[in-house]
Amino acid sequence: MTRTVYLNGDYLPETEAKVSIFDRGFIMADAVYEVTSVIDSKLVDFAGHMARLERSLGELGIAKPLTTDEWLAVHRALIEKNEIADGAVYLQVTRGNGGDRDFVYPPSDTAPTVVAYTWQKPLLVDNPDAQRGWTVISLPDIRWHRRDIKTVQLLYPSMAKMEAKAKGADDAWLVEDGTVTEGTSNNVYIVKNGRIITRELSKDILHGITRAAVLRFAAEAQMEVEERPFTIAEAQAADEAFATSASSFVMPVVSIDGTPVGTGKPGPVARRLREIYVEESRKAAI
Repeated sequence: MTRTVYLNGDYLPETEAKVSIFDRGFIMADAVYEVTSVIDSKLVDFAGHMARLERSLGELGIAKPLTTDEWLAVHRALIEKNEIADGAVYLQVTRGNGGDRDFVYPPSDTAPTVVAYTWQKPLLVDNPDAQRGWTVISLPDIRWHRRDIKTVQLLYPSMAKMEAKAKGADDAWLVEDGTVTEGTSNNVYIVKNGRIITRELSKDILHGITRAAVLRFAAEAQMEVEERPFTIAEAQAADEAFATSASSFVMPVVSIDGTPVGTGKPGPVARRLREIYVEESRKAAI
């Protein structure tokens, strides 16, 4: 079946969707995006993703092209047209076609380019990685310093992911000034003596929507949370480690730079938080 995508108000076969070569998302990475997971054909944490999208657009001065209700209608239409049970909806908004390449922004009334599409992910909930846990390596964090804006500038995270894969690992944890910022596409945590430790929100990390939900569920479950930076050595000496993202939910981390974390297997806190997250997400999905 040919996938149906959304482009600037139209639903088209993916083979017919075209964006200008002058689009600033293409030539300048001048664009933001969101990925919203789909469980049982319903959207997970949709309101949070749309709030973050609006914030990202505002930080870059890109006009908001649709209302929240219109975004919801687009997401639901794509899920229905592509018969998505478990998977995700990708949404991207660029500053649009500014004509010939220029570092100066085009006029403020330039129409943004809006692209959205879906993909199937049958093992989204029952991901076998969650049973074995991820292994990660550490790498320097040399990204720009507005990581709180969810832009499409993803080359270095992609390079870091590929270096991890080349070394037989699943992901990389990025380190700046001696402490861990985040994974290539996820927020990261350690657990020590029952306490969950994760870096506080700032411009240094993405304000994860899954992070917010997981920390809320942890508090409701009477788990202690401490928001502060931690080192790789501290993570290696922790009882558990895990990562969170919209596409992996809560993912245990069992090894860092070749050193087993805790027992070297997914720990009870990460396993329980994943169970709670899936259960609560199913209840609240729209």
